[in-house]
Parts: sequence; C-alpha cells; structure tokens
Amino acid sequence: MTEAQPSPYTTLPQWPQAYPDSGASATLKLLNEDFIVTELPLQLPSGEGEHLWLDVEKNGANTAFVAQQLAQAAGVEERDVGFAGLKDRYAITRQWFSITLANSKTKGEPLDLTQLQHPEFKVLSQSRHLKKLRRGDLLGNRFRIVLREVRGERAAIEANLQRVASQGVPNYFGAQRFGHDGGNVEQGRAMLAREIRVRHPKKKGLYLSAVRSFVFNEVLAQRIQQGLWGQSLSGDVLDEAGRPTGPLWGRGRVSSSDQAQALEMSVAERHAVLCDGMEHAGLNQERRALVANPAELSWEWPQADQLVLSFSLPAGTYATSVLMEILHTTEPERLTENEPAALD
Repeated sequence: MTEAQPSPYTTLPQWPQAYPDSGASATLKLLNEDFIVTELPLQLPSGEGEHLWLDVEKNGANTAFVAQQLAQAAGVEERDVGFAGLKDRYAITRQWFSITLANSKTKGEPLDLTQLQHPEFKVLSQSRHLKKLRRGDLLGNRFRIVLREVRGERAAIEANLQRVASQGVPNYFGAQRFGHDGGNVEQGRAMLAREIRVRHPKKKGLYLSAVRSFVFNEVLAQRIQQGLWGQSLSGDVLDEAGRPTGPLWGRGRVSSSDQAQALEMSVAERHAVLCDGMEHAGLNQERRALVANPAELSWEWPQADQLVLSFSLPAGTYATSVLMEILHTTEPERLTENEPAALD
C-alpha cells in the first residue's frame, strides 16, 4: 500500500522579494505604541440618521472584542455593530465603528458612549449617520511604525527604502491572512477537497479567503521569480492606475490573455485542487493589483538602532509587504497568534 503524500499546504512558502536583500533585521511591535494605525475613512458621518458612528482608539485590544463591548454598552446584538476592517491587537489603532440604534434595547434614551470607560479603548467622538459601516468601507490606513534593535547597514536599508518609494512593493497578502502558521490554507484545501466539513459560515469564509489569497501570492511570486517584477506582460489586465493585476480565483474565464494568462494558468494547474474547489464554492473571478504603492513614505533615525517609518496604504494592502522589502522583522512571541487584519 502506498503511503499518502503530505499536503504541500501545511506550511507557507517563502515568497520572493522584489529587491535585493538588505541583510538587515529589526524587532517589530516590541511595544503597542511602536505600531500606530489610523484608518482613512471612505466617508464621515453626516450628523443625521439611525446609526451611531464612533471614532475609537484602541490599545492592546482586537477589533472584535471592542465591537462586543460596544454592543453590550449600547444594548444591541453584535451583528448591529459595524466596522470597516480588522486592526492589529498589539498596536495603537484608530478606527470607526457604527451601531444600529433602531435595534437598541435602550431605544429613545440618550446614548453617549464617549463616557464609556475601558482600559483598552476609548470613544473619542460620536455622530449620527444614515448607513451602517460595512467591511471594506475605507480608503486605507496610515501607519507609523517604530523598528527597534535594527541591525545591518544603514546604506542598504535606505537603498531599499528608495526603491520602495519609487517603484512600490509586491502586493502580497500578508501572513495574517493565512492564520496561525498558515494553517487556514491547509484547512481550506481539506474543505474544498471535502475531507472535512465546515458548517460555520465565518470559518468557511476565512478558509476560502486564505486559499484565494494563497493562489494570488503564488501568481505574483511566479512573476518575480521569472524576473518580471515591475513589467507589464502581453495580455495583462490593468487597473485604473495602470498597474498589472493578478487573479482572485473563482468561476468564470480568466480575463487576462496571451503571456499573462499562460503564467496564471500554469499556477492554477499547479494548485488545481484549490482553484477547482473555489470555482465550485461560488466565488467569481476578480482581479487585484500586483503592485502596492505606499503614499507619503518617509523615515527617520531617532537613534542608531531605531528606524521610524510613516506611510499610507490603500484598503486591502499590508504594511508587512512593505517591511519585508526593507529588512527582516521579528515580533515578540505573544504576537504569533495575532488576529488577521485581512479585510482592511
């Protein structure tokens, strides 16, 4: 009897970088204040409506926990609390939440959540709006990142910073997207292969998202490995900014053609169990930019072994994809199971 072969999805691959390795390293998120994220909202509350919008700053709490606390304080179900995206737990982050007041058990009573006292978050302001805040309703995020214990040549680090500023970075989905140790990809594979049955809709969504993101990263990695970083191929589908895009897999024909389609289909064939499964799971073909361009990137060296970065990214892109092109980072052990910021 032949032994079953181990799944190739039990560990994440080391996807290639676009630029030469600087050889430098640093510690990330030693303190919560080393990672400051400010949400860039798609719109601001109008001052009228049945939804209460809250500008919240959290420190050491994850987004879902804050949503639970707000629901409890407002007398609503958790489903009545909306937010645009998940934010890191071990950080100081500022983001908007919404509460559907029509479903509140305290209906008709004045509700001032700026008075809510909690050690891990505070409501900075509140205002009414006509609509609930939904996932993805943001322009992007502004980051201020302090890297400590920096080791390596400053010249090599700054050379890569200049490259990132002028050419952008590979728009990889970050490791947060794939769960602890990348485990959501293997779970997704097993689900799509019908080896396991996943009943919980949220968990099923996480697994599908991880698998879809994995295939996208594999397409992007293939282009970098073939020396095609920063180039458009014949048959590329360009986004509104003129950047080439890669596939977010699903049913329907791949919209690329020629050289680009051949590359994408070669990756799909290598991961046929994932791609076939996503087509039957009801996902539709979509596209995502292969390049992420940090806006207003700046840096300073307050100490010889400390580097401070500031930049903005559009929704759906990852600060970790920027950092990996500059230097190698490690985080304290407590962060190994950090929540995904997957839907920002």
